[in-house]
Amino acid sequence: MTDLVAPVDDVVAERLAAAIRCVTVAGESGSIESCDRHTATPGAVAGTCRDGTGPDSSDAEFAELAAHLADSFPRTHAELELETFGRSRLYRWAGTEPERTAAILLAHQDVVPVDDAERWTHPPFAGVVDSEFIWGRGAIDDKSRVLAILEAVEGALAAGLRPRHTIYLAFGHDEEVFGDGGALLMARRLRERGVRADLLLDEGGVITRGIADGVDVPVATIMVGEKGYATVRLSVQDVGGHSSMPGRQTAVGRLARAVARLQDNPMPMRLIPVIADMLDRLRHTMAEPRRSLLRLAGNGVAAPLITRIMATGPTTEALVRTTTAPTVIRGGVKANVLPQRAEALVNFRILPGDSIDRVLEHCRKVVRDSGIHFEVVGAASDPTPDPRVGPAFDLVAGIARAIVPGIAVTTGIVPGATDSRHYHDLAVTRCNFAPILLTQADIESIHGTDERISRLNYARLIEFNRRLLTELADR
Repeated sequence: MTDLVAPVDDVVAERLAAAIRCVTVAGESGSIESCDRHTATPGAVAGTCRDGTGPDSSDAEFAELAAHLADSFPRTHAELELETFGRSRLYRWAGTEPERTAAILLAHQDVVPVDDAERWTHPPFAGVVDSEFIWGRGAIDDKSRVLAILEAVEGALAAGLRPRHTIYLAFGHDEEVFGDGGALLMARRLRERGVRADLLLDEGGVITRGIADGVDVPVATIMVGEKGYATVRLSVQDVGGHSSMPGRQTAVGRLARAVARLQDNPMPMRLIPVIADMLDRLRHTMAEPRRSLLRLAGNGVAAPLITRIMATGPTTEALVRTTTAPTVIRGGVKANVLPQRAEALVNFRILPGDSIDRVLEHCRKVVRDSGIHFEVVGAASDPTPDPRVGPAFDLVAGIARAIVPGIAVTTGIVPGATDSRHYHDLAVTRCNFAPILLTQADIESIHGTDERISRLNYARLIEFNRRLLTELADR
């Protein structure tokens, strides 16, 4: 495979590294919370840990990032309209025919906290640049996309490019905690303006090698929708008492049985159309008998067998069912005291075609215990109602093939939640994709240890956005 772009130089790499040094960690609901394990930096807002291990960052860190963006991309900030929503940033690049919108390009400024900074090769917010990588939290998720979009816009402006139709850049500040203080408000503003874009582009799919079973070529997965998200709390109350005289079942035992029933009886498997399309697009890269089996996926003949095969691994099982993940269980205060209350949290990632209401109905049906109370807690969202390939999909796919030759391109759905769910109705075509080539180790570093992006991958991101802006300008 021959690369058509060269790795970024030191100047471009340093602009991303400087953004990584801004510790823009989003906490739950964007609030400033107390830090249990560390002392805040002197002069910082209470709860801010300068090493990024605390739950949230102060406004000062986002202000520092905002100043860096303005200094690094002066043409963009001089020529595009900028509206802020707290820490979030909505840019409008008016076209020569401004009443139509070509694209909404999404990315987010916030990052997740660091669990164990001592395990990192370089400090997670040091923004180290070496001969091959730019290191740090946010290098992939998602500051590289924020900076790559701005690098491309700045270059386009310097070259005198003017889009025919208006382009929006929407950079949220709380995507990692569901975007209610950023993306939700920016999407609402676009609705008020009557915006309907040809393309919505956000994070999600990438190019992988050696991860899709039976496929030898790199695979670019351009995702066209996403699963829903809900955390269900199960709770039970009892009279309590001394452990020497228990009833037939304690609150903890009753709750444990309910959780076990949910885990042992997941929601049914289904091969939804977008996943059948994903498999059909990959079919030509596979050897027999898989190629023939997947040829039958679209008409439903082999769907039951295909879903059973996909359910054998957690990554592929997530594509064919609403997943059930018990994550927290609490109950009791002492070994010889019967608990008066116990609760558990079970996280569901909801397959298109299911819903939050259907998840709750499933929980009650499977547990079969009127003493267990079920409620959805925290942020929740239904899945993309009807994920499908839109007209601009081929444009994104074509640019990806041009930048990374020899790849197979397919569709898919995002297993988690992204800001684009707030904008889904604002565009004809939705694509969650970045043309970076990642290994399994790279993927595990996202939200994990030693997150980094290669200079070559960062160059691919910038070139992808440059070509996209050029194509959009001619449409």
